[in-house]
Amino acid sequence: MDIEYLDPDSPEVQALVAASDTFYVDLYPAESTHLEKSEDLKRPNVLFVGCRIDGELVATGAAKILQDDVSYAEIKRVFVLAQHRGKGLSNKIMRYLESELENRGVTLFRLETGIKQPEALGLYRKLGYRERGPFGTYVADPLSVFMEKYVGP
Repeated sequence: MDIEYLDPDSPEVQALVAASDTFYVDLYPAESTHLEKSEDLKRPNVLFVGCRIDGELVATGAAKILQDDVSYAEIKRVFVLAQHRGKGLSNKIMRYLESELENRGVTLFRLETGIKQPEALGLYRKLGYRERGPFGTYVADPLSVFMEKYVGP
């Protein structure tokens, strides 16, 4: 279960991104779905990683390094195939992304997730994320939860 950097153009990555799109679109209306497009995952300010089990790509996660009100990274595209949930893969991906970001000098992490994902909310809280208001280009949405974590000195 090693973490590796992914090529957003590869067919297996495209299939997993499509599966995550379907998952989120089934849970939320379009105006409450804030999915990163595949072409945006290729930008130089994005870390895009995944995890395999027995050679099969089963989980992804991404982080965009941004500068709005402050410098921070936004966590995006954390997704695990249904049959592999409960194995700690999201936790592993989150910790990997956070470590890579810290190594690049990023000390503030932010994310947006939905209210219909109690497992994700539980993981983020366990990792030290706290609720906050909308950030960047987001607007308040009753289906969204905005969170952040500061890891600086």
